[in-house]
Amino acid sequence: MTKKVSDSETIMTEMIMPNDTNPLNNLMGGNLLRWMDIAGGICAGKHCNAHVATASVDHVSFQKPIPLGEVITIRAMVTRAFTTSVEVYVEVSTAQFTGANPRQSNDAYLTFVAIDKDTHKPIKIPKVTPVSTEEQRRYDAALRRRELRLILSGRMKPKDAGELKMLFE
Repeated sequence: MTKKVSDSETIMTEMIMPNDTNPLNNLMGGNLLRWMDIAGGICAGKHCNAHVATASVDHVSFQKPIPLGEVITIRAMVTRAFTTSVEVYVEVSTAQFTGANPRQSNDAYLTFVAIDKDTHKPIKIPKVTPVSTEEQRRYDAALRRRELRLILSGRMKPKDAGELKMLFE
């Protein structure tokens, strides 16, 4: 079985409130990461038709502060599904409350593992079918990102990373 990216796309909106901010009245990074994880987890769960657990979060950078009162939109979409894990791209954009001057502020790739609710063991999941050129680009690059994650976690030796090797040959 396969699914389209649009079948599980998740969009979440939050307004930055005083309890979300640091002493400089900017969104705390931990709160943003939490929201990104929630949106990504919902997206992954919809794709897998199962509960999921966060396995990894790739590089996240904080380009510009997000001030109190701004509205953020978090968009999560599956990039590629493997046997029991799924990679999700999460992008964050921010705008004033009126919607004026929106800008992308953050993005990251998160990996989730589908878990059987009774046995708590990983389960097989549906593949994803990219439709657009952008979806295909992310789908193709997902193998390289996966190999890098596996190398960094010690689960793969660099010499076995065929997709990454091809970049340097």
